[in-house]
Amino acid sequence: MTFKQKIHQYYLQLVQDRIDVFKDMIVALTEDSKNDAKGSAGDKHETALSMMHIEQEKLNHKLKEVIAQKNVLEKIDSSTIAKTIIVGSLVKANGIYLYLSAALPKITIDGINVIALSPQSPLGNKLMGNQVGFTFEINGTKYLIQSIE
Repeated sequence: MTFKQKIHQYYLQLVQDRIDVFKDMIVALTEDSKNDAKGSAGDKHETALSMMHIEQEKLNHKLKEVIAQKNVLEKIDSSTIAKTIIVGSLVKANGIYLYLSAALPKITIDGINVIALSPQSPLGNKLMGNQVGFTFEINGTKYLIQSIE
């Protein structure tokens, strides 16, 4: 398995784990609201149900975001190597590894830090379509594309 494939697999697992956690939390809230409905009455009960409903909406929104990230990752063929930067490219710029996929947390694979970024982010947008040797500047920092996998 290549370094890029390890990164891709790690991010897929990370996103799936998040999906599972959010689904579990939503189910737990649903169960709590059912149990609470059996034994409560009055204003406190209504307030508690309302708070649970708001929390459930927040979790559903986060779940949709994570599912969208998973959909982006699932469309990427991690064995593809392009000469120009595309979604799914692993780019080394200024000694930093950048994985163009979705905005996800920084990870460490084989002792190397990797930052996943969205092609719509300012840095991702500058990278898209460029090749090794391309230089650009963002927020006063100059970048040089050293390699593309």
